Amino acid sequence: MGTVSFAASAATEVQWWHAMGGVNGERVNKISEDFNATQSDYKIVPVYKGNYTETMTSAIAAFRAKQQPHIVQVFEVGTATMMAAEGAIMPVEQVMNNAGEPFDKGDYLSAVISYYQTPDGELLSMPFNSSTPVLWYNQDAFDKAGVSSVPKSWDDVEAASRKLVDAGYKCGFSFGWQSWVMIENYSTWHDVQIGTKQNGFAGFDAELTINNDHVKNILGRIADMSKDNLFVYGGRRGDSLSMFTNGECGMWMNSSAYYGSIKKQAKFNFAQTMLPLDTAVASKPQNSIIGGGTLWVLKGHDAEEYKGVAKFMTYLSSA
Repeated sequence: MGTVSFAASAATEVQWWHAMGGVNGERVNKISEDFNATQSDYKIVPVYKGNYTETMTSAIAAFRAKQQPHIVQVFEVGTATMMAAEGAIMPVEQVMNNAGEPFDKGDYLSAVISYYQTPDGELLSMPFNSSTPVLWYNQDAFDKAGVSSVPKSWDDVEAASRKLVDAGYKCGFSFGWQSWVMIENYSTWHDVQIGTKQNGFAGFDAELTINNDHVKNILGRIADMSKDNLFVYGGRRGDSLSMFTNGECGMWMNSSAYYGSIKKQAKFNFAQTMLPLDTAVASKPQNSIIGGGTLWVLKGHDAEEYKGVAKFMTYLSSA
């Protein structure tokens, strides 16, 4: 009979599927353990499901089989997919309200919150690991090439690249995740529309507006710079990382999330700064666009379990 009383007092399990391997996976496990240690009613169970794409497709398949987790980490690229899955997701703001958990969206950066809200202002998923594109630079290469100040504009990037190439470096700069860095983020940085319908957030009948003079001009300028190796293309996604970390290129535009890899691989002093401003388009930057991932809550579980989800979300929001 002892097992009955044990079952009644056992912690309610909350399944959290995520895409964080390596050091980040260890961090996720520690966050879960730390939360579990703060109380005894709920137990967060983190499960690594592979990369971002694999994690999202696993969760979708599990939902169809009625074996879905409570929480799934989804990368920014999957936001539209999740927004469209109305029958499968429970907006995180609703989860918090239902559980009576106090929740202040003002604790988060507005650029982060606004990206994961409906046009009506309801927060759909909980920001968790946010990144954004930056300009990484090799300080030692700058010193050697006589680049005395960190580039703030595209004119500065071109001038610095010329000095780097003249000093014997293979290239001035390269970049990765091209459509994200050089179309999406270039556009928002300069307050240039990407698409109609609030950049696609307000409806699936949105149309892309990226084939405009500003985007064409900057990509044309970069193509021209490639003739003198001021710019060298290094592949898709993060494939060009090694060109920066092995010292071939003095600058690299890509996600702030590469900090860990650069710190591990680079044998030189490096730093990061904001994306360069195209002064022909804007006098000051607006904001960049988010990357990384958020935590989505899936429907189909008991109210008591969602209370545990809400408590965990409160914990994640704490300092």
